Amino acid sequence: MSGRRVVSSANHAGAARPPNRRRVTEDEKLINIRSHTPEAFTQSDPWRVLRIMGEFVSGFDALADLGCAVTLFGSARVEEGDPVYEATVETARLLGEAGFSIITGGGPGLMEAGNRGAMAAGARSVGLNIELPFEQHLNPYTDTALEFRYFFVRKMMFVKYACAFVIFPGGFGTLDELMEALVLIQTGKVRNFPVILYGSAYWSGLLEWMRGPMLSEGMIGAHDLDLMILSDSPEEVRDIVVRSIQDEEWWARREEGARAETQRRLSSRKD
Repeated sequence: MSGRRVVSSANHAGAARPPNRRRVTEDEKLINIRSHTPEAFTQSDPWRVLRIMGEFVSGFDALADLGCAVTLFGSARVEEGDPVYEATVETARLLGEAGFSIITGGGPGLMEAGNRGAMAAGARSVGLNIELPFEQHLNPYTDTALEFRYFFVRKMMFVKYACAFVIFPGGFGTLDELMEALVLIQTGKVRNFPVILYGSAYWSGLLEWMRGPMLSEGMIGAHDLDLMILSDSPEEVRDIVVRSIQDEEWWARREEGARAETQRRLSSRKD
């Protein structure tokens, strides 16, 4: 696949590493206090701040003209031919035909499926890859690609340029993005932002737990459950996202109850 590719300053040239030597990522160097020692400035935290700034600038510059996008999340372990893979391709294709750019994590599995559907529709296809201790190569269906050292910078790009999230079946990484989105909406950091869970059978257990212990023990409010909507239809996903753009009050009303409950509980603690 050809097209414009934008890559950050992270070096993935594939230099040979000694056998059995574990690759240490920039995230680990930043976070792991056990590894912090007095070092040369170019290996220190202040220097890493400049690198982080550089990743933000590269991301903002590459995606500034993206327009309204939909970010798709899902497992890297699902292969072509799986019904969920095919549903992801179709969902991305329909969203692309409706005028949305598509953003994924840029890797294999359902990320590849999302970018593949975007390209089939002739839509902008963005892959935001992450440096890992093991190699994760970009899938071949991206026309704008960025490589990130830091998860939190990458997460900003997922949210900043999206007007909705579609969450396909996935593991810890997918759940991480789901929960971060719900917190941002619940606390009013982002607004009019549909979160669509694709695959009611897959997500039913999580939602039962939310409606059970989380709700009954007061960890969430009833309106918090309105921040998500289930779907088993690529066409319905497209229609939900399109409606949220055309009728902003429709989705805004779903979100407002959760924010009002959060504000009420926080205010009551001050009294």
